[in-house]
Amino acid sequence: MTDDTFPAFSFPAVQGKKVTAAFDGGRISSDGGVMLLAMAERRLGVAERLARCFPDRRDPSRITHTFADMIRARIFAIGCGYEDADDLDFLRSDPAFKIPWGGG
Repeated sequence: MTDDTFPAFSFPAVQGKKVTAAFDGGRISSDGGVMLLAMAERRLGVAERLARCFPDRRDPSRITHTFADMIRARIFAIGCGYEDADDLDFLRSDPAFKIPWGGG
C-alpha cells in the first residue's frame, strides 16, 4: 500500500484567512472548482460587465444583492453543475461557495 501525499494548493487569502486546497478531510465540499471559477471571473470581470447591460430599476434602499452578485452566483452554480436555480438556497451553506464572496 502506498502512502500518497499531495502538495497543498493555495488560493488568495479571504478577509485575512488563508485558503488552501488539501485532501485530508475536515470541513469539505465537492465544489472546489468554484474557487478557480471565481478567480477567473474576478480577473475577467464578466459579471460586472454583464450587469452594466441591464438598468437596475429596483429601490436602492431595498437591494440586498447587486445584479453582478446574482449573475456571479448563477455563473458559479451552472459551472458546478447546478443548472436549475433552485439550488442556490442550499449552496449558501457550502464552504466552497462562501469563498468567492469573502465568507466562510
